[in-house]
Amino acid sequence: MQSKEILKFFFEMGQLSRVKREGWRLLGIQDPESVAEHSLRAAQIGWVLAKLEGYSNPHEVAAMLIFHDIGECRIGDIHKLANRYISADEERAVEEQVSRLGEAGKDVLALWHGIESQKTQAGIIAKDADLLDLAVQARELIERGFPDAAEWFEAAKARVQTKSAKELIEQLPHVPSTSWWHGLKKMD
Repeated sequence: MQSKEILKFFFEMGQLSRVKREGWRLLGIQDPESVAEHSLRAAQIGWVLAKLEGYSNPHEVAAMLIFHDIGECRIGDIHKLANRYISADEERAVEEQVSRLGEAGKDVLALWHGIESQKTQAGIIAKDADLLDLAVQARELIERGFPDAAEWFEAAKARVQTKSAKELIEQLPHVPSTSWWHGLKKMD
């Protein structure tokens, strides 16, 4: 494996910080989160969700989520409305992206297929984490004055499969997004 090819892959992965999650623009969000931002929180959620589900390898789930949207470096983030009219071969994009990485590329492709196919427990948990991140982001947007984000929340809620994800998404409307810091401020 050539170092130049690996470095090209690293540079391409940097594109994910510049690719925006386009579906949020339908709500009027001027500067939506990037795919990289989504992938990070989804991987963090996935690791915790795997632990909650008693899955023995939460690192596998997190790795799936780190790589689940890498095809968007090449095809962009195509939201569901646009999907009605256009199609993109994301699998081909991912295959080409990782083709020069040798065994590492084969492993990345297997992780990508795992979440896409959802035929394993890890793939199901990873997809639930992806959806749970969508629901969390929708909750944040609803609080910021974008009530139509509720449609994204409801769509995610209808699709989660694991017991833990269902419990978390059920509680989500009852937990303000700013509650994490309440009580942490130092009072003089």
